[in-house]
Amino acid sequence: MLPTIANMIDEGLADAREHYAKLLQARLKPHVLDDSTIARIKRVHGETLQWCDLYDQQLARWYAKRLTAEQRSEVARLQGVQREWHSVVIQILTLADELGRGTIERQLAKSDLQLGLEHLLGSRPPL
Repeated sequence: MLPTIANMIDEGLADAREHYAKLLQARLKPHVLDDSTIARIKRVHGETLQWCDLYDQQLARWYAKRLTAEQRSEVARLQGVQREWHSVVIQILTLADELGRGTIERQLAKSDLQLGLEHLLGSRPPL
């Protein structure tokens, strides 16, 4: 069971890093995203946090048991990976909140005057 959980945790961190990198690309042009995409990002990664908590609990249970030196080392490694995965997921959720303030729906809701002023004052990146 440990190899299965290890694979899930390692892949989860890799996927989260990749997703975060892609979201960072949207930081300069959040208008390419829509509200439903942001909502989906928040839902999926909110669920991921719940899975992280479950994995943390399972790893703590295993660490408290009698393990071989190799198993104990692997559980300790996975606990470190879990902490990093949790941190990346929190970063994704924080970035999703930021990007959510500039989605296409938010831009379309603004008046032409407001968009023009934002552009002239440099408070928004050019489209």
